Amino acid sequence: MNNKTMEFTEMEKFKLSENFISKYKRKKAPFGFNGLGELVYMRTYSRVKEDGKNERWWETVQRVVEGTYSMQMTHINSHQLGWNPWQAQKSAQDMYDRIFNMKFLPPGRGLWAMGTPITEEKNLYAALNNCAFVSTETLKEDYAKPFCFLMDASMLGVGVGFDTKGAGEIIVKGIDENRDEQVYQIPDTREGWVESLRLLLESYFHGQAPVEFDYTLVRPAGEPIKGFGGVSSGHEPLQEVHESIRKVLDGNSGQPITITTIVDIMNLIGKCVVAGNVRRTAEIVFGDPNSEEYLDLKNYKVNPHRDQYGWTSNNSVFAELGMDYEECAKRIVDNGEPGFAWLDNMRHYSRMKNGGDDKDHRVMGGNPCLEQSLESYELCCLVETFPDNHDSLEDYQRTLKYAYLYAKTVTLGKTHWSDTNRVMLRNRRIGCSVSGVAQFITNRGIDELRTWLEEGYDTIQEWDGVYSDWFAIPKSVKTTSVKPSGTVSLLAGSTPGLHYPESRFYIRRIRLSINSELVEPLKKAGYKIEPAFGSEDSTLVVEVPVDVGEGIRTAAELSIWEQFSLAAFLQRHWADNQVSCTVTFDPETEGGQIAPCLNYFQYHLKGISLLPRHDWGAYPQMPYESIDEKEYNKQIKKLSKLSFGVIKNEEAEVDKFCNNDSCEVPPLSGDNDDQDYAN
Repeated sequence: MNNKTMEFTEMEKFKLSENFISKYKRKKAPFGFNGLGELVYMRTYSRVKEDGKNERWWETVQRVVEGTYSMQMTHINSHQLGWNPWQAQKSAQDMYDRIFNMKFLPPGRGLWAMGTPITEEKNLYAALNNCAFVSTETLKEDYAKPFCFLMDASMLGVGVGFDTKGAGEIIVKGIDENRDEQVYQIPDTREGWVESLRLLLESYFHGQAPVEFDYTLVRPAGEPIKGFGGVSSGHEPLQEVHESIRKVLDGNSGQPITITTIVDIMNLIGKCVVAGNVRRTAEIVFGDPNSEEYLDLKNYKVNPHRDQYGWTSNNSVFAELGMDYEECAKRIVDNGEPGFAWLDNMRHYSRMKNGGDDKDHRVMGGNPCLEQSLESYELCCLVETFPDNHDSLEDYQRTLKYAYLYAKTVTLGKTHWSDTNRVMLRNRRIGCSVSGVAQFITNRGIDELRTWLEEGYDTIQEWDGVYSDWFAIPKSVKTTSVKPSGTVSLLAGSTPGLHYPESRFYIRRIRLSINSELVEPLKKAGYKIEPAFGSEDSTLVVEVPVDVGEGIRTAAELSIWEQFSLAAFLQRHWADNQVSCTVTFDPETEGGQIAPCLNYFQYHLKGISLLPRHDWGAYPQMPYESIDEKEYNKQIKKLSKLSFGVIKNEEAEVDKFCNNDSCEVPPLSGDNDDQDYAN
């Protein structure tokens, strides 16, 4: 086959060979955890097709891969860089096989939105990204902009971090009651909701006429939401956030905007987005560890008004190297907050082993789970790899090529925010993550993990050089991270990120609508299903027995020092962004060790959070319930083969979340065909 290229129009889409796809139509997908992975996939990521039937795994993977290579083709052709359809086909087939067999997986965002009208018709490429950050430091330049960005991004399912640096920067003038009110009829769109927020904030920040809202165009509760899935909640959540923000700003009128006011507005937006039927929202706020006002934000005795929405954000501090950690440590023992972000380390280092390079000196914060360094208004795409699902390092390195390529391709899609495009086109930041760390260490040892991480990191840097040249774009400022994962790791039967399980054997409970077409196949296969307590008329609970793997340790068996050490290990050998790690600890026996741990590991980490372990006691239908091996085997014997057949599951909607040094080296040996594709 020669290297002849073909010309395409931007309207043409990349298609995988039908002969190739046919081989996978009857192939069993390797979902993990005794049907749990498949159940989560069908409930969360399988889209309803035009014929009214739900996608099967081979179809979802086809849509994702074709969408990915269509983005590449559009970019290459629009810049007249020369598209090679034959090499693209070969490359896409390899990516397809590695996703199908769950050697790596795009984020839930990608599984849901890639290759759909969300991106290909509406051009909402922001929806493919996991996380974002916005600073309030520039509040005086555009008073409403950071708040509107957070709302807009959250409604697209993007988790957003923010800071409180804008406190004191502007005066909340209050509304001018002497002027006639302005009325805004809110369109039934995401843009309309965001615009209503902007008008409300500006009326208070600039001392303008009061604004009132007409909600009649917002679709009634219960109507389907096309594109992102789910059903409408009606206008009530939006009306509630308008009224709540008015109350907050009335209390701050005539005064400089406070830390509390900034966080109140952001948290109220998060509550609105959740109630507005974006399944979840994710926020993190960063503040000054010396500010009592900030540290008391979740002290509901001091701030009783925040009890209704304070839960929407994780609260962390910008820790300074060498600071006194004792006061923060005392608070952590009580409620697990604040978390810590060492901004100097985020800016100064890539991987900690490589020494300082200051290549990310403009970083301002991070995403809600703190696995990504981010500039203000920056978004980032995460992708997840499963090293324990590979037989050899060489095979894993091959997977890393395609995991990297998926995430790098997402950076080709522009967003509808100019500030975001400016920073993303410059940084091209991605986050290639590893999950199943606990399983890999159990099966192969930590020294082999170190080798795989070191070799894998170098592999990504090599391919970043190859593909950045091919796309004619900058190398990525950073490429690797360790995300906490969530439902995506369940698909692959993997432990999430670096975290160890609470128990080797457990019951995992999943909630479904009482009318879901997933219910009957589960019943036939013998899974226990019962009405959800408190929602018996609308919701069912399914029980799935899970075995994480022989010999694996539990989280309770790892000391606080060992957990910190593992995070530092991955920050040293893999993550040039960050490692998302929540250290669990016994408050009675390990609470006094928090400050010493932070003192020592502040020079090895970029971020960390902690959570006290409490014996809350069992309650009905817990999401996780530990069981012993005997009970697990008893449960397994009751189950038969699970087959969902042809169903229509209209519940499915995206699980919204919540995610360098580049070497001037030659491409990997033995990959000549792929080099042709990428050069």
